[in-house]
Amino acid sequence: MIDVQNLSRFYGEKAAVKGVSFSVAPVSFSVAPGVVWGFLGPNGAGKTTTMRMITGYIAPSEGSVRVAGFDVVSQSESVKERIGYLPETPPLYDEMTVGEYLGFAASLRGVKGKNLKSRVGYAMERTGLKGVAGSLIRNLSKGYRQRVGIAQALVHNPPVLILDEPTVGLDPAQIVEIRELIRSLKGEHTVILSTHILSEVTQVCDGAAIINEGTLYASGTLEEIEKCFSGPPGLYIESDPLPSPAELMRVEGISGVRREGAGLHVAFGDEEAGIKALNLWMRREERLLKEWRPIRLTLEEVYLRALSRERGVKE
Repeated sequence: MIDVQNLSRFYGEKAAVKGVSFSVAPVSFSVAPGVVWGFLGPNGAGKTTTMRMITGYIAPSEGSVRVAGFDVVSQSESVKERIGYLPETPPLYDEMTVGEYLGFAASLRGVKGKNLKSRVGYAMERTGLKGVAGSLIRNLSKGYRQRVGIAQALVHNPPVLILDEPTVGLDPAQIVEIRELIRSLKGEHTVILSTHILSEVTQVCDGAAIINEGTLYASGTLEEIEKCFSGPPGLYIESDPLPSPAELMRVEGISGVRREGAGLHVAFGDEEAGIKALNLWMRREERLLKEWRPIRLTLEEVYLRALSRERGVKE
């Protein structure tokens, strides 16, 4: 649905975004229909600039973006027909009622006649706005203003929704409501969600791209990211009694052992042979196994590594 390749944006000599590609190995990664995809990074990482290039609001200095097969530069009108965009600050008209504004937004998108009324009704229903259809936008709470912003993004029924920091400035209850709303849209739309909040990605998204200082650090499903950045294969084990590191270092295929909490972190040179040999050794030595699990970095740890690398912190 969305292909991003070697995307860069320069302001003078400053690179706001540098060679960003949503990719897995050498193959282009396409965000599939019916998923929520997170674009994760701290404030100033280049998220909004990338979102604006994907939507065609600004042109890339280098690289390309294709949405549903259309190029954002040479086929911008076709791309904009297929995208609903919520900027970080929703583009609202305070003097209009919710119903008037959504009708206006739909007409700008080329929705006409009976279809306009049905699309406005659908957008209000999906975003929980029917009860405030006659209210002036200026009288709405921050949470409801965000709902109106999302409603204008989906009123023309686009296959792709781009939401830039949709929960920023909301109170905890409003954040939960907006996250539930985003999850509910997943079955009918591809949703790209820009955020600096890690929990937003873990609770809402199927996958993510992590960016910092304009450079992409990782992309894929959450499981793929965690697995990819976990380093050498290894296991965490607890047993009764617990073997010493020196004992396990004599087991074939084990390349390293260190204590970790109540157990041991065991690393393998040859994972398959090492796990088999370790299992045989544990049974032969009659060690009662209490815990045995693969060691993987969490998404939080991957995210912190991305920030540390850009700051020059050694891992």
